[in-house]
Amino acid sequence: MKKTFTSMVAALLVFLASAPLAHAAATPYVSLSAGVGFLADSDAEVDDEEFEDVIEYKTGFAVNGAVGLDGDMYRVEGALGYQANDWDAFIGFDLDDDAEAETSILSFMVNGYLDIEMPAAPVTPYLMAGAGVANVDLDIEGESDDDTVFAYQIGAGVGFEVSPNVTVDIGYRYFATSDVNFEEFFDDDADFSVASHNIMAGVRVGL
Repeated sequence: MKKTFTSMVAALLVFLASAPLAHAAATPYVSLSAGVGFLADSDAEVDDEEFEDVIEYKTGFAVNGAVGLDGDMYRVEGALGYQANDWDAFIGFDLDDDAEAETSILSFMVNGYLDIEMPAAPVTPYLMAGAGVANVDLDIEGESDDDTVFAYQIGAGVGFEVSPNVTVDIGYRYFATSDVNFEEFFDDDADFSVASHNIMAGVRVGL
């Protein structure tokens, strides 16, 4: 799976390099953000039968780093993200505080932004959307299994320009993947949903 994940990342990098902004007058930038991740309860589908709220999660954390190109009204970037959430309950049973059960997500995304410029104002609202791949890892008492799947996200936020090259960013992102399967722990026909509501804050620096 790791080889497949690496191949997908390489393909997305090629896509980013060939994006239209790469051939226009655009300013490169780097960004780093962190925040809280509210991972939605995972539903499961087993042998075509659906079960709701099979895994419930505690509030977790999310971090994200990106490199991109800023074409004023439009931006495009390649981003690497990581999120981790401890389990709160499983099939309706609360877990002990010392229980070691965690779901983590390593993602590589290509994101596009529409910056809504406000004349003579240092504030820029934006809309964003992205697609890519995610490696979802399930760790229970030191034993782990993972699945690499398609991922997407949409979001909105606002940037505050604190200097000509530095922007502070606050935003919301809805992140989700296609269903994941953990063969080491569950039946081959058991698929789980993954979706998260993330509140992020960070800084973007033009190069």
